[in-house]
Amino acid sequence: MEGPLQDPYAPVAVHPPRPRAQAGRAARIALLVVALFASVGFGALVVAPRLGAPAPSSGVVARPSPALVIAIRDLSRLETTEVHVEKVVDLADRQSRLFGLVQATDALLLVAVGHVTIGVDLARIGEGDVAMDPETGVARLTLPAPEVFSTRLDEDETYVYTRSTSLLARRNEQLEARARKEATAAIEKAALEGNVMARAKAQAERQITALATQLGAKRVEIRWREVGGGGG
Repeated sequence: MEGPLQDPYAPVAVHPPRPRAQAGRAARIALLVVALFASVGFGALVVAPRLGAPAPSSGVVARPSPALVIAIRDLSRLETTEVHVEKVVDLADRQSRLFGLVQATDALLLVAVGHVTIGVDLARIGEGDVAMDPETGVARLTLPAPEVFSTRLDEDETYVYTRSTSLLARRNEQLEARARKEATAAIEKAALEGNVMARAKAQAERQITALATQLGAKRVEIRWREVGGGGG
């Protein structure tokens, strides 16, 4: 005997799967997994559990010093001090005439004004000269000693004060050029006297400390080495 007719427009009731159906589905999934492992070999059984294991903790150690080295090297030559020097050069070319009986002279007096630029060649800094502790924020730097970058005469202020050539003397056309060369050497020597190098170091320390602080250093320790004493 047929049962009662059901209304085709009645809402369909959704029921959760029965426990037996769930067990049957799980069994089929397990069989498929076993079949897959059997087809690819036992190695898959060994590797598969590792894929789900948590990744090991990273052993990478941060080393911020290379960035600091590059930033400092970008400054290349750090000009810290310029010295203004005035120097008077008295130069004479003594000539022998008449078989040595007469001494003739070609002389000049040069008033020289020059400028000497002193600084630190940061291209000499290598990675071993810069270290930064990421925990304390202390940056330690070894800088090359300051050196003379350039010595030049001020052409607008340098002039020949007097030039005298005796009667029997031959005018030496190279005398003024030699006087200028002597003046340049004397100006450079005079610029290095006193506490000029100490002032150059102090200025370099201020500028390098400001740069390292901008890059994250909390404290900067600087020591100096002589030029040519190693480094990058």
